[in-house]
Order: sequence, then C-alpha cells, then structure tokens
Amino acid sequence: MLTFFNMFLVISALLGVLGMIIFMGSWSAGGGTDKSSSYECGFDKGLIVRSPFSLRFFILTVIFLVFDVEIVLLLPSVFLFLNFFSFMGLVGVIGFLVILYVGTAYEMSQGSLSWVCSAHS
Repeated sequence: MLTFFNMFLVISALLGVLGMIIFMGSWSAGGGTDKSSSYECGFDKGLIVRSPFSLRFFILTVIFLVFDVEIVLLLPSVFLFLNFFSFMGLVGVIGFLVILYVGTAYEMSQGSLSWVCSAHS
C-alpha cells in the first residue's frame, strides 16, 4: 500500500506529465514572426530599436528601492521596541532614522530627487 507521501509524488508526477502532453499537443508549428515576437503596447516594432532612456528615472528608481528596503527593515524593529522597551532599542531606531534623514538630505542636495532639470546638469 502506498503511503500518503508516495501517493502525492505519483499524482504530482502524473499531473506534470499530463500538463506537458497537453502543452505539446496545443503547440502550433506555424504562426510567422508576429506570433514569436513579444507584444509591446504602444510601440511599433519596426521603428527605432533603442530609444533614449532618462538616467534620472533610473536613479530615482534605485533611490526608491534603497529607501523602501530600509523602511521595511525599520518596521519590525519599531514593533519590537514597542513590545520590549529598552534604551538601546530606542537608540538603534533613532540612529536608523537619522541615517535615513541624512541619506535623503544628501540625495536632495545632489538634485537626484528634483523633477525639473537645473541649468548646470
């Protein structure tokens, strides 16, 4: 008699093989280049292959991701601080917030967060 785990493995393998058979059976041989190319809404694939990309948007995205990860790391420490009040926990949270503030002030002074292009850049 098969145990539950062995039965699970057999059924999973059979479903995987069945899915592959259905996928291969529905595969069409033709279709041309339109079916094999990716669909980009609003872009004509026959025009320019590489269009210029603003580096300002890329930098803003990276800054957002860095500060977002820092805030995600900050939230558990705040909840731990609320449950287990300690002076070192308070110092750690305040230090983390100071680092966030200094980083944001530095990015603002460099002009990375401004949407309007200044004359010197």
